[in-house]
Amino acid sequence: MKKIVTLGEVMLRLSTPNHERFFQASNFEIEFGGSEANVGATLASLGNHVIYLSSFPDHEIGKACVAKLRRNGLDTTFVQLADGRMGTYFLEHGAMQRSSKIIYDRSDSVFSKRACQNLNWDQVLRNAEWLHWSGITPALSQTTADFTLEALKQCDARGIKVSADPSYRSNLWDYGKSPTDIMPELLAFSDLIIGGARDFETCLGLNSGSSHQEVFELIPKLKWIATSNRVPVDASENLFSASLHSKESIINSREYQLKNIVERVGTGDAFAGGLIHGLLHESEERALDLGVAAAVLKHSMPGDVLNCTLEELNEIIDQETFGRIKR
Repeated sequence: MKKIVTLGEVMLRLSTPNHERFFQASNFEIEFGGSEANVGATLASLGNHVIYLSSFPDHEIGKACVAKLRRNGLDTTFVQLADGRMGTYFLEHGAMQRSSKIIYDRSDSVFSKRACQNLNWDQVLRNAEWLHWSGITPALSQTTADFTLEALKQCDARGIKVSADPSYRSNLWDYGKSPTDIMPELLAFSDLIIGGARDFETCLGLNSGSSHQEVFELIPKLKWIATSNRVPVDASENLFSASLHSKESIINSREYQLKNIVERVGTGDAFAGGLIHGLLHESEERALDLGVAAAVLKHSMPGDVLNCTLEELNEIIDQETFGRIKR
């Protein structure tokens, strides 16, 4: 069992049922979701020990979210509760030619105002082999950016591998700093970056169309860049594949045709979880296959989180049990 640490905000998710538009809905379905927690849940379901670092409101909704994290297999020992509000987002599911839509209401959340305070890093990181973070966290506030930097410095001092998903969001970064003010210093600690050209342009200040080799030259510690490739036919059908770049080689996955998509939210997080598990336990080629298989499987289920077994991912990779009832 590998010990992995993830950190970030989890939000209350309110989604319209039955693919209704916001103006049609008379009720919402409740779920909890956050990028780093989604990655952690996939890693936990694959048998890893995953520590989650976050702060939640000290009331019933915040405590319900912590309980959900535990049900998803995450270790919430270091989660903190405090006065304040919980970030929320609203999801309208798309279908056919109509895209899905998300509306965020997360300003001044407990996590953005206090993150995690006075952590004992020796306890948090004892025996840890990996830490995963996303660019959503430092985009929320200077407080969360400073918290991310402290976590990365603590990992660097202990030789713990780090993965980063830059996750540029144009509707964040409203506290007076731009991504290029904050992200280059944070991304410099990365062993793995999960992102593409837009992330490198917005977060590292590189020119559009910059090569992966330029990113490797900019970040000497970096070992891998993983990029997912999605070709939308419409909201219900996509083509999905990915590639894993090192300084010496490129590995490309098989392309999957995904029809009748149940939900796209969380598929990138599932990819990250499967990939990280593979890099900790398998070869680079198998790691990429596991990441893509996790993303493919996540398209088939509602909610933010992929809970799966390694057996299920291997069946997808080996093209077993497609469409059959398992008895």
